Amino acid sequence: MKKILLTLALAAAGAAALAAYPEKPVTLVVPFPPGGSTDTIARVLAPKLQEKLGGTFVVDNKAGATGTIGAAIVKRAAPDGYTLFVSSLGPFVIAPHLIKGVQYDPLKDFDYLTVAVQAPNVLVVPVASPLKSVADVLAEHRKNPGKMSFASSGNGSSDHLTAELFWQQTGTQGLHVPYKGGGPAMNDILGGQVHASFQNINAVVQHVAAGKLRALAITSAQRSPLLPQVPTLAEAGIKGVDVYSWQAVAAPKGLPADLKAKLHAALVASINDEAVKAKLVAQGFEVVANTPEQFTKFQADEFARWKKVIETGKITAD
Repeated sequence: MKKILLTLALAAAGAAALAAYPEKPVTLVVPFPPGGSTDTIARVLAPKLQEKLGGTFVVDNKAGATGTIGAAIVKRAAPDGYTLFVSSLGPFVIAPHLIKGVQYDPLKDFDYLTVAVQAPNVLVVPVASPLKSVADVLAEHRKNPGKMSFASSGNGSSDHLTAELFWQQTGTQGLHVPYKGGGPAMNDILGGQVHASFQNINAVVQHVAAGKLRALAITSAQRSPLLPQVPTLAEAGIKGVDVYSWQAVAAPKGLPADLKAKLHAALVASINDEAVKAKLVAQGFEVVANTPEQFTKFQADEFARWKKVIETGKITAD
């Protein structure tokens, strides 16, 4: 009888704690500086989570080491729902293959809540470029192997790895030109200092619309409503290069199941809020809002995929 009463008391205490959550501010750790896509997603989610759960949700930017510093901070936090991790794919599936001695295990140290959004990359060239199609790009590669330059925002970035995957899948090779960030890379693409780049759709759609860049293909499974005239790489005959940049939410490993369910429900409701969804779609994001189980499998698949690309391409962070 005492055992039964103790069990009931613990269950009641747990239910009361869940009902009271959050009793103190919840921190959304973003492992990058303010202003980028990941920071944008976190700052869209914070007020909606407050609205749906009560309490206070604050964004805390912990930038450095390609996002791995912020990831390590979250790993060491208590799994009590008061520290959440809002990150792009980098710290989850790319940086651990590039940086030695990262202070977390991306496959074991987090409870995956949901992939919030994803966005494809677009193969773009300066508008003055003679290249008008993917076929032209492949012809140039075969005519001048290793000479066609591709800008990226840095070694191991999504735009860099998309180019590497493109070369691996087509048996070609271009010249990778890494920059210190997306801004400088974009400036040189627009200025014609480099031949091409796989840039995130959010970064290029306005330049394509303004006639400053020519979009040759998109890395999504279907054409984007923002660039309906641009074929997918699959349509252009290139298979296996469906690539998305993505932003997701996780927590330190060990989150109680009932709290995990409560947070997931609030996150999905926030992402699918009509006003939020319209704003995200207008910026080129595709809403995902999947389940923890789907995110866990997706993360493992992406981890293995980019590991292979990085090892095949002998890519380093330097």
